[in-house]
Amino acid sequence: MQTVADREVKTATLDVKGMKCAGCVSAVERQLHQNDGVTSARVNLITEVAVVEYRPETVSPDRLAEKLTAIGFPSKPRDSVNLLDSRNAREEERQKERERQVKKLYIAAFLLIFSFIGHLHHIGGLEIPVLNSLGLHWGLATLALLFPGREIFIDGWRGLRHGMPNMNTLVGLGTGSAYLASCLALIFPRWGWECFFDEPVMLLGFILLGRTLEARARSRAEADLEALVALQPPVAYLIGDPSDRVGIAIPVEQVRIGEMARVLPGERVPIDGEIIDGQTSIDESLLTGESLPVVKETGDKVIAGTINLSGAIAVRATRVGQNTTLAKIIASVESAQIRKAPVQKLADTVAGYFAYGVLTIAAAVFLFWYTVGANLFPWVLLQTVHHEGMMVHSSPLLLGLKLAISVLVVACPCALGLATPTAILVGTSLGAERGILIKGGDVLEIAHRLNTIAFDKTGTLTVGHPEITDRLSFSSLSPDEILQLAATVESGTNHPLARAIASIVPVPEFAGEDFQTVPGLGVSARVNGERVLLGNEDWLSKNGVEIAQKAMESLQPLVKGGKTIVYLARGEELAGAIAFQDRLRTDARETVRALRDLGLEVLLLSGDRPEVVGAIARQSGIEHYRAGVCPEEKAKIIGDLQDKEGKIVAMVGDGINDAPALARANIGIALGGGTDVAIETAGIVLTRDRLPDVVESLRLSLATFRKIRQNLFWALGYNTFAIPLAAGVLLPGFGLALGPALSAALMASSSILVVTNSLLLRRHFPRTGQARK
Repeated sequence: MQTVADREVKTATLDVKGMKCAGCVSAVERQLHQNDGVTSARVNLITEVAVVEYRPETVSPDRLAEKLTAIGFPSKPRDSVNLLDSRNAREEERQKERERQVKKLYIAAFLLIFSFIGHLHHIGGLEIPVLNSLGLHWGLATLALLFPGREIFIDGWRGLRHGMPNMNTLVGLGTGSAYLASCLALIFPRWGWECFFDEPVMLLGFILLGRTLEARARSRAEADLEALVALQPPVAYLIGDPSDRVGIAIPVEQVRIGEMARVLPGERVPIDGEIIDGQTSIDESLLTGESLPVVKETGDKVIAGTINLSGAIAVRATRVGQNTTLAKIIASVESAQIRKAPVQKLADTVAGYFAYGVLTIAAAVFLFWYTVGANLFPWVLLQTVHHEGMMVHSSPLLLGLKLAISVLVVACPCALGLATPTAILVGTSLGAERGILIKGGDVLEIAHRLNTIAFDKTGTLTVGHPEITDRLSFSSLSPDEILQLAATVESGTNHPLARAIASIVPVPEFAGEDFQTVPGLGVSARVNGERVLLGNEDWLSKNGVEIAQKAMESLQPLVKGGKTIVYLARGEELAGAIAFQDRLRTDARETVRALRDLGLEVLLLSGDRPEVVGAIARQSGIEHYRAGVCPEEKAKIIGDLQDKEGKIVAMVGDGINDAPALARANIGIALGGGTDVAIETAGIVLTRDRLPDVVESLRLSLATFRKIRQNLFWALGYNTFAIPLAAGVLLPGFGLALGPALSAALMASSSILVVTNSLLLRRHFPRTGQARK
């Protein structure tokens, strides 16, 4: 019988090095899935991270890392104790890798320049005898393969040996074949083959140049997430008393809940907490996108990573370590970058078999031109080539070999593998910068198919705080006395209407006793020896108080205006009434209009009375609404829209009462959702309490998915056209074919173009405070 422990699934994050293309991603995921106890594995090429769900009694993260390392992907489990230290270590590793790439690039450039100078006389340039020597070109090619190209060959052979050919396998086979063929031509000049030692040199030069530029572009794509991590200060200054002016510096991860820290002007707040001494203004722009500083005083909340601008404050920790708002945002963004869109899963599947396909095509190209092609199109062999200063004819063997090498080199699984993760990386990081947490590529793919969006009312379209709008008296009491009695009766409760009354009458004139509260109906208390009731019509009726027809008629305009009426009775006589209204957000109508401009149908779902919901719908410009529905009914309504009408629905709510509807919708959007329920349930979490962020989140999602489609279109289109060109389809009719060096240049530029296109998202969503281009 299976126990609870047997069913327990844990999540581990592995840092995985050595991945070069989508084929590598597919190989790593395949290797992880082959282990017993692994339930799922997701790998990101850009961030070099694998997130694995596993059963701890069957397999361990250390064992998984060992297996990946053994097949050429150096891996280690990530230590989540100190987020900043972990990211710093990864940045140091990336910096070392960049330095190694630059060194290789210098060597390749040096060899490339000498190789180019040696061939200037072919295009009418200066002839330098020493540099024209085939022996020198052999030496240059040998050095190129032994030093900057050595790791490519080692990694390519390792992938081939483990049945996981990758980009380096293709490049290694191409450059190695060119080098060996040229060596044979040098050793056996009677064969009349062409020596093309410059091809492997130029090949490696272009590839290393492309990878260096690509690595820098990737770093730019990661810059936003790194900026979020950099917001976390490394130390906190603990104090024992709010009056302490000097604190003791300790690592921020060692701070415990309830401890106090001193934050001076200009410093970053180290923890989520509450100000217990002092007042200041806080810059929250890098975390929330708000450009103006926020004034904070004793009792206000502060967030880790924000900047204290003006005054020294003492903060008591309420959330620390991985539970701070900043840490949760970073974790959410990293998780989003791992979650794949269905279109990416398809691309990764294709890329997993890509190298095998290219190898097969290259072999077929070689055999075709070596056997059939030379006989069908003999004129393609009449092109002259240079060999030791002599003009010789090309051979079928050499032609087939060069075209096969071009096919191996021009194919670019890198572009296919980078197409989706780079766009998601940039898009989700841009969102986090604006307080918009998009949960992953699957959310982005759904967003572009949305046609309906549903809103909760209270706290979403409205401010969520009822305000008193009218006070009416139906007795000898004045409106102010009605309000004073209501404040006395409500002083024993804490629901929203009570808080609205308390905001006007913080200290009632009368004293009450014998308080009673009935949820959903009303409250009562004894004031000056007389029973006072405050509540809805059913509450008064239950206590034997009748509401005169004249009073009902006078209240009808307020009810039709969407206001909530609360009745006050003294004894068995109606004394008066108070009208409340939850104001519409000032940006609600503009938001609804913007959503309609995006082609979405907007509806309102609320548990409030039809009059109130109808009024809010009219004010916000929403035509369709449903009133009097509980949270479970909201989920059912969304389900009916999906199942019966085929709608793709997004739900916007506060993430707590609307959790069932958020979960049922195709995309749940939690507005102002800082709760765990919101983060777990919604596909998009808006950390700011701004309704226009709903529109911004959908626009960002749509723009990001457009970039994904553009990247995939380019990656697939490039390979579709480049491989046939390299294979020589234009050679018989037009005498055109891609040489190995040009093929390498095209392959490198393809990857760079994909990453650069993803970075162009920034032009449409510039940093806060920048002008939108």
